[in-house]
Amino acid sequence: MRLSRATSAAALSVVLLATACSGGADPDEPGATDPGATSGPPGATAQPPDAVVTDAAPAPAVLDPAYAVEAPGRRTSAVGVADILIAAKETLSPELVAEVAALEGVAAVTTISLANVPLENKVYNVAAVDPGEYRSFTTAESADLQAQWERVAAGEAAVSATLREQLPVGRDGLVQLGPDPGATVHVGAWAPQAEKIDVVVNRKRGEALGMVPDNALLISTGQTAPESLRDPIAGIVGDDAVVQNLDAVARFGLDPGAFDSAVLVGDFADAVGVFNFTPIGDGRIAPDPAWVRTHIVTEVVPILGSVTCNKFLMPQLKAALAEIVTRGLETEILTEQYAGCYYPRYIAGSTTLSNHSFGLALDLNTAGNQRGTVGDIDREVVAIFKYWGFAWGGDWGYTDPMHFELERLVTPG
Repeated sequence: MRLSRATSAAALSVVLLATACSGGADPDEPGATDPGATSGPPGATAQPPDAVVTDAAPAPAVLDPAYAVEAPGRRTSAVGVADILIAAKETLSPELVAEVAALEGVAAVTTISLANVPLENKVYNVAAVDPGEYRSFTTAESADLQAQWERVAAGEAAVSATLREQLPVGRDGLVQLGPDPGATVHVGAWAPQAEKIDVVVNRKRGEALGMVPDNALLISTGQTAPESLRDPIAGIVGDDAVVQNLDAVARFGLDPGAFDSAVLVGDFADAVGVFNFTPIGDGRIAPDPAWVRTHIVTEVVPILGSVTCNKFLMPQLKAALAEIVTRGLETEILTEQYAGCYYPRYIAGSTTLSNHSFGLALDLNTAGNQRGTVGDIDREVVAIFKYWGFAWGGDWGYTDPMHFELERLVTPG
């Protein structure tokens, strides 16, 4: 009999965060964590000592009715942990979904919107879901935390419990999932999610983020081995979608032999498009050569000379460096300590992409600007980069002052 991933997920914490100060957690509540406990890398901003509410506690007042949907009732469907993920650039047709659902061995399916959001040089997988349907593809522990799904329906976000010390959440409990006003979301719960899903919002939030509706499908295979269904599913979806065995991802961190994909939202949707790649070992990835041909260029820029980056970054990089020269600050950038822009690989020790994988970030003056330090890079140089649409890693909770990444698209005049 195939072991369920719910077995290992049961040890993860399930925490619901209050939107305002209230009573503390019941220390005897199963799964509850110490709301005041903080940890993380040196220099990280401590998480606020949020109150913990249990499943019996009511959901908070709707923070923003514009993003609220009808709250689901108590769970009635069986829990079947997500075993396979189909992800595409465009909306999956109802006919394709029905054909997959009808395959022998497929126990249940649910459509979701899936996109990727870069935050502080890490790319997070964000899903916009029907809370009442999606909950049954998590774990029994998470599926039955009723207040979590009421929070999601009310317009808040539920985040994988494993990211509590990583996701850059402010002390007000807000996380910025994009440049638009609708992208600022309050984190209402930290709880186990489906494999490869980091952040969950409702469909209205997904629309505000500019996510492609229903471009992904979660599949539960029950007692059927997911690997046995890969070929039949791939035969249905063809080359227009990625099919991944989430059971293999849970066990190995990767789905051996499969390729992966990232579809970014906001301005980055134009700069990245659909980023298909194949893991090739030792933390390296091989992007689709067609994507490289259309997105990655080598050009000469002021101060640094020849650099290889995303073509969408080049105009702003050139403008920032030209202004640095105009202000007589070019000696503040040490060309021998330029550490590059386009690195197609995972962040060290993880299976998480960085903006370097897309050629949308660069590292400068590495020796004096290591992680966790305030850095010695000239602050006027930093201000110029910010003006030209770059975010600076020195502003992060766990600082990375050598790092500049494209935050918004700016057209040089």
